[in-house]
Amino acid sequence: MNGATTSGELRAHNRVRLLRAVHDCGATRTRSQLTRDLRLARGTASVLVAGLAEDELLHEEPAREHARGRPTQVPGPHPYGPVALAVDVREDAWELAECELGGRVTVLEIRPHDGTPEGALRPLGAALAAHRDRLGHRAVGTGVALAGPVRHGGLVDIAHLDWHGVDVPALLAAGDRDEAGPPAEVPVVGNDTAFAAVAEARRGRLRDVRVGLHLHVDFDLGGVLMVDGRPVAGAGGAGAEFGHMPLTESRRLCACGALGCWGADVGANALLRHAGLAHGGGRGREQAEHVLAYDAAAVEATARMLGRGIAALVNAHDPEVVTLSGHGPELFERAGGAPGGRRAVPDGDPPGAAAAHRGVGARLAGRAAGSDGVGVRRVPDRRGP
Repeated sequence: MNGATTSGELRAHNRVRLLRAVHDCGATRTRSQLTRDLRLARGTASVLVAGLAEDELLHEEPAREHARGRPTQVPGPHPYGPVALAVDVREDAWELAECELGGRVTVLEIRPHDGTPEGALRPLGAALAAHRDRLGHRAVGTGVALAGPVRHGGLVDIAHLDWHGVDVPALLAAGDRDEAGPPAEVPVVGNDTAFAAVAEARRGRLRDVRVGLHLHVDFDLGGVLMVDGRPVAGAGGAGAEFGHMPLTESRRLCACGALGCWGADVGANALLRHAGLAHGGGRGREQAEHVLAYDAAAVEATARMLGRGIAALVNAHDPEVVTLSGHGPELFERAGGAPGGRRAVPDGDPPGAAAAHRGVGARLAGRAAGSDGVGVRRVPDRRGP
């Protein structure tokens, strides 16, 4: 039951359903396919598409391949339709993009920073303000992904950068005030790996997976457990910090102050350390990629720790699929393509493990996919009730 009690409410409900379907399929399905998927009458679908096109939300293009007769149309984003601004804040740089209906990502800026909260976030706030001003009413929301746990809607902790309780919305707003124009709305701030997992659940290898595990390996390691397509965030939003769990019997001191954190032994920092190079503070990305390509001993040691940790998590959560992104797929392949430990239930089928389908930009795409139709709800139906 959709709860609609009037024809206007039913039309609004079906508009959202159609837009969500177009977004989730990546704007690849034809109008007739979407009509069948949503169990709509053909006449109803035609009216909905026409109304959404009039409101500059949808635009149809002929399908690339179609049978004889009238060309089949594929609904997709309108050239003047809504976009979400999405940001991936890494330890050494941030990447700003706009994401449209269907999930297409267009990178607008990539800018290095000095690793401090002020140096990273104030310039980002100014850049966001400038792009919102350029886009006008088309900008319907902003999402920011960061490499650390996020609490209370915007307080982030990134131990290896010495960020503790950083108020991300406040610093973005401070940069925004440096620009002319009206104040911005509060952005949605979240963990980068969780956003990447949302992208996998919407259009990647975690789609239709009941229980999945996603791991992202960059300077250190982040992970998230996905249940029915949603990340398990915990009571305060900081759950699934697998990188700060003692999964490998290591006694190494982590930047968080604890001993034996898994993330201290997996990632670019670990590769640099094994190679005898300076590490920490979000620096050394190019050197770590060189180590990954040419230093077999460093890679083997890091891959072994990755495999042990995955084995522990498989025993804990029994996922159907484990997806990896960043340096994860190559390290996992070097580990032999199988978790390095014993299954608690030896007769059970081992989970499939694969490189994340979304690849580069997954955290940006995930931020857009996780917006839950923000553009749909903000643009009025000009046809009236």
